[in-house]
Amino acid sequence: MRLADLWFLLLLAFIPPYLWWTVFHRRKEGSIRFSDLGSIKRVKGSRSVKYRKALYFLRGLALSLMVVALARPQAGRKGEEILTKGIDIILAIDVSTSMKAEDFKPNNRLWVAKEVAKDFIKGRKNDRIGLVVFAGKSFTQCPLTLDYGVLLNFLDQVKIGMVEDGTAIGMGLATAINRLRDSKAKSKVIILLTDGRNNRGEIDPLTAAKAAQALGIKVYTIGAGKRGSALYPVEDPLFGKRYVRLPVDIDEKALTEVATTTGGKYFRATDAQKLSEIYKEISRMEKTKIKVREYMEYSERFGRFLFPALLLLMVEIGLANTRFRKIP
Repeated sequence: MRLADLWFLLLLAFIPPYLWWTVFHRRKEGSIRFSDLGSIKRVKGSRSVKYRKALYFLRGLALSLMVVALARPQAGRKGEEILTKGIDIILAIDVSTSMKAEDFKPNNRLWVAKEVAKDFIKGRKNDRIGLVVFAGKSFTQCPLTLDYGVLLNFLDQVKIGMVEDGTAIGMGLATAINRLRDSKAKSKVIILLTDGRNNRGEIDPLTAAKAAQALGIKVYTIGAGKRGSALYPVEDPLFGKRYVRLPVDIDEKALTEVATTTGGKYFRATDAQKLSEIYKEISRMEKTKIKVREYMEYSERFGRFLFPALLLLMVEIGLANTRFRKIP
């Protein structure tokens, strides 16, 4: 809140003298002469006379509010204009059945990958982020957007089984590249997370990586899974849910080659904490200086003072001519 014409407040200094003149000057006018004041002294004063001074208080308050209204109180709303674009980022997440492995406490790999991705999204600002999921096939779960609330809702809907099983890393990468193909952003990034090796799809990962390189897209690859073997839940029709230990098979050579080809980096996440650290490191590496022009937009608020002032004046005039009417 600010006052556009602050100097009008100087008028407040004239209100007390005006009220003083109104009260005491009028007392000297309209006097009536009596030969004997004894009978008048015996007359009890009415409450109307006692409280009539409240009229001057109402008038003073009304005039004060009018002066504040003349000073043009304004409410400001801060805004900003983005002068440069941020980074365009696609998160490509593996949703094959192997992501059920429970070597990432407190839940399986996919659950942890989603939670860490949420933290990554919440930590960005002015960057468009999209989401691609892949298994045996790939598709865009959410296109590039600045509405992180919508993106997080789409991320919540990601689950194992939403795509036919398999690990089509090349296709997942190609779908992500297609989403960034027409991007005008200064920096274009893909963060691809998988826990296996390419065994499906028409495009192999290295071919997709060369396409990304040609379009100036940097790819960060993450291999998710502890070294050695991990427990996988299996639904047994006779004994229900049970666990089997299977080897963790991540094609680190291919993922490293994909990242190196595009100027990115390969990371290995062996637990939830390591995965969180990887996303934080990528977030630090991919920072763009955003130029922002801030401005204040003001709207007039004089009505909040003027209308109560007029109401008080009407009340004062009404009371002065009815309840507190004075003769002469």
